[in-house]
Amino acid sequence: MDLSEQLKKLFPDHQPLEEEKEEILPHELHIQKEPMICKYEKRKGKPTTIISGYEGEDEDFKILAKEIKSKLAVGGTFKDGEIIIQGDYRDKIMKLLQDKGFKTKRVGG
Repeated sequence: MDLSEQLKKLFPDHQPLEEEKEEILPHELHIQKEPMICKYEKRKGKPTTIISGYEGEDEDFKILAKEIKSKLAVGGTFKDGEIIIQGDYRDKIMKLLQDKGFKTKRVGG
């Protein structure tokens, strides 16, 4: 006996609600005129890629950070208006951002 049958026995007069399915639209990112900065740094002896210069909402930038991390299968964080990715992935990140319509600028080496 599954849960729905048990509930029908306990509450015979109850009419279950039909679930409404909402259409989930893809989130639109703010495309800016100024280029985003992709720079390479070593922090505590380890290579990191830092992306900065986004002019839109912080929530949009966090969504972008999550997408970059999942596509590249790397770790990273969003901190102080910057995306910090573990490793030197400037070329791949710049390609991803350009495919989304962003302008990018490579800094540092």
